Amino acid sequence: MMDKIEKGRPGQAFEDFLKEQGTYEETTEQAVKRVIAFQLSEAMKTEGISKVEMARRLNTSRSQLDRLLDPDYEGVTVGVLARAAKAVGRGLRLELT
Repeated sequence: MMDKIEKGRPGQAFEDFLKEQGTYEETTEQAVKRVIAFQLSEAMKTEGISKVEMARRLNTSRSQLDRLLDPDYEGVTVGVLARAAKAVGRGLRLELT
């Protein structure tokens, strides 16, 4: 017999569901990292910047750049993200909510 799948209350916000599950912060961090990695990749394409050139601009290796662009890699600092944004002609904005 299949276990009953618990569903949220009708109209319940997804954020509330994640908070109830205790995964809100982790999920939010992962989502932000994925978005930033995607935006950096897209900016590189738009500006015609290769990975080799981007690594040169960041004064790092190609493997380090691959980690920066990997949406699942969590060891990226805010400073590195800011430098990467600047390297593609963008800025990085963080805010507390």
